[in-house]
Amino acid sequence: MSASRNTILFISFTILMLLAFVAQLLIGSVKIPFSQVVAILSGNHIDNEAWTNIVIQSRLPGALAALFAGAGLSISGLQMQTLFRNPVAGPYVLGISSGANLGVAVFILAASAFGLAPQTHIISGWGIIIAASLGATAIFLIIFMLSFRLNDVVAILIIGLMIGGGINAVIEIMQSFSSSEALKSYIMWSFGSFRYVSLAQIFYLVTIVTIGCAFSFFLSKPLNLLLLGDTYATSSGLSLRPAKVMVVLCTSLLAGSITAFCGPIGFVGLAVPHVARAIFKTSDHKILTPACIILGAAICCLCNVLASSPGSDYILPVNAITSLLGAPVVIWIILKQKKV
Repeated sequence: MSASRNTILFISFTILMLLAFVAQLLIGSVKIPFSQVVAILSGNHIDNEAWTNIVIQSRLPGALAALFAGAGLSISGLQMQTLFRNPVAGPYVLGISSGANLGVAVFILAASAFGLAPQTHIISGWGIIIAASLGATAIFLIIFMLSFRLNDVVAILIIGLMIGGGINAVIEIMQSFSSSEALKSYIMWSFGSFRYVSLAQIFYLVTIVTIGCAFSFFLSKPLNLLLLGDTYATSSGLSLRPAKVMVVLCTSLLAGSITAFCGPIGFVGLAVPHVARAIFKTSDHKILTPACIILGAAICCLCNVLASSPGSDYILPVNAITSLLGAPVVIWIILKQKKV
């Protein structure tokens, strides 16, 4: 009975994910008929070249970025919550996002301090992505090396939080010496957006997230054992240190790459695992892993649609949408689980 219920849920949420993905291609400041969108995606020529550019160069990369970012962040959050056995752990708890922030801050804010203020359009270029990737990689290497020296995951968690706090302090100092133009560019990036990912860049994001998500399926069994405690996992034949290092590697790959391409996206990695557990009523990662992928992708696609402000030229910050939708859901789930 449980298997058939899960099958129905998976089918339902997959349909929701696909509908949300298609909605991103249809909804925006410019109204484009569904038939024209299908024709454009099919490679057929249409008379309105502007519509073709909007769909191919803007909406399609943004829709794919939302789809894969939602999946990757949700998996990262699930892995961190299991590894640290902490319900409020998220994909950025190791400081990977802070490293990306530092890379971008150095690229934009430090350059501004030396009179090399970048233009606003640079947030859509490779410069930001490379800077964020280098920053995230540097923090990952630090955490990776520490994971070999420390057996206590709580110690790694605390170190990650302290690194993040120190980096935020450095960024605040750089902001004090930056020009208003550079500061605006950095703040725009920090809001998080799927629309800055170009058609040329989306291939790399999709490839990295696909590898990370595929890797996460192989981690389902180790995560199930870790969920029951280190002692039980060891007695079941699991090598703790290599398993934990692999989890850290997978999370860093996903969280770091998504932050580099899309900026820091809040709530998704923290809340979606809780939503998946509540809906599927299980803690088995063989079920939670695909559930988080589908739910995270669907939620990010829906948030991207809402951020588009259909019918207007305004684009809302994705982080604002994810927080407004996610916070009440998480509170409701926690209260429901604690109800006697």
